[in-house]
Amino acid sequence: MISSVLILILGFGLPFGYFYFSKNPQFGGKIGKNEKSRLKVSKNWKGGKFLNLEKTTMELKLSGIPGLIQESNKAKKTQNPKSNLDILPLNPEDFQRDGEPKFVWYGHSVLLLQIQNKNLLIDPMLGQDASPVGPIRTKRFSQSSLEIIDDLPEVDAILLTHDHYDHLDFESIRRLRQKVEMFLVPLGVSRHLERWGVDNTSIKEFDWWDNIELFDLNLTFTPSRHFSGRGLSDRTKSLWGGWVIKSDEFAVYWSGDGGYGDHFKLIGEKLGPFHWGFMECGQYNRRWHQIHMYPEEAVQAAIDADVKTAIAVHWGAFSLALHHWKDPIERFVHAAQQNNLHYLSPRIGEVVKGENTSLGHWWEALD
Repeated sequence: MISSVLILILGFGLPFGYFYFSKNPQFGGKIGKNEKSRLKVSKNWKGGKFLNLEKTTMELKLSGIPGLIQESNKAKKTQNPKSNLDILPLNPEDFQRDGEPKFVWYGHSVLLLQIQNKNLLIDPMLGQDASPVGPIRTKRFSQSSLEIIDDLPEVDAILLTHDHYDHLDFESIRRLRQKVEMFLVPLGVSRHLERWGVDNTSIKEFDWWDNIELFDLNLTFTPSRHFSGRGLSDRTKSLWGGWVIKSDEFAVYWSGDGGYGDHFKLIGEKLGPFHWGFMECGQYNRRWHQIHMYPEEAVQAAIDADVKTAIAVHWGAFSLALHHWKDPIERFVHAAQQNNLHYLSPRIGEVVKGENTSLGHWWEALD
């Protein structure tokens, strides 16, 4: 009887699982033999996968699961804000191509950046769910975020840092693909975009330290200490990293996701100093500390990279860890003040110009 039930379960479950993983577009494109051959050319590809510059542990041990569950139950009341976070509407007059660098942060790691009169969109995950294939959903703190895409100014290029769901979103790309001329992505990420209907002639892939002159800008893809993957079999099969964007007069560093490491000093020495540094700060935990910095480390990373004005990102949209939703920015601000590092703290959707604005602590009035 038991064997019959097991056979029945497998008979229905296996085909369903195969169909779900192979047909669901959320998982992106599959890595084939031809692509593996192409990725092997990278010196960062070793043993059939991409590796970080320094040894990095990402695995959660089974022995730690009970403690994680207990900690998660305690954190539920403070992981999300009690009410939705507002996103300020974009006033086109505030984002004109007037030669002045400016940006809008849309929560988590979504940034609209204007430099040299060109509009760049970084990690445009504007969807409502950061766990679109999981049994437990991760809802955004703000509503109607996808509609922002309809109100965006003309975007000259999209820059991606890696293929995780909270950075690369199927619904967002589907809405953006006809509005953007170029996609600059890490090695291996183009397969996802191509499956979602982006013409491969519009995509350029980058290895660490690869550089391009585009729109009178100099763009460099830089290392970070993280990992990648959207499915069961593509972990570390595409690259991850950050971006340096420079005009003749202004320099921006986008750290990308990742733990603290020596690469920050290396980036500062090679490409710094930077007027603005957007530093990953949020979704950390001692169990995965090597792939997500603590806020104090994010401040130190900015100092290492020779950042003059730092902005904390990777918070304010999703709860992907167990800390209080305001913990990242509160600790970041405190550490920045302690280290005499100038910082900006814009509201979600606020247009920021120059380096001495947006110092209000808007989150303090919220629960």
